[in-house]
Amino acid sequence: MSDSNEEDKQWKAYKVGVQPVRELYGVIAAQGAAGGFVITSGEFSADATTFARGLNIQLFNGARLHQLIREAGAMRESPLQNPTPSVPVPAAPNCPKCSQPMVKRRAKQGPQVGKEFWGCSAYPGCRGTVDC
Repeated sequence: MSDSNEEDKQWKAYKVGVQPVRELYGVIAAQGAAGGFVITSGEFSADATTFARGLNIQLFNGARLHQLIREAGAMRESPLQNPTPSVPVPAAPNCPKCSQPMVKRRAKQGPQVGKEFWGCSAYPGCRGTVDC
């Protein structure tokens, strides 16, 4: 039982010093990155916290990491508050010449190159088209 308590105490007592935060800042500056994160299951020293203040470096200690994991789990378990409404897909029109269903096509030549249009599914027997 004392081994378990010792491990628990070590985990809570572990502190990340200022050096890893300084190194990350150097990489951010050298690479032109917008910012960075340092994550630990323990804590950050006062020097590390002070150094990161005002820089675009976010420090996540064990307590904050645990909170984020709990929040992510809760989000996964609860249904969406505002589900995105499904957008109905418009039905394909029928060909004005032969009444067959039409399919979307893209012009490969002529003045409308690259533009989509509805073309008769009976092509080449029927050459009916409708603009999209």
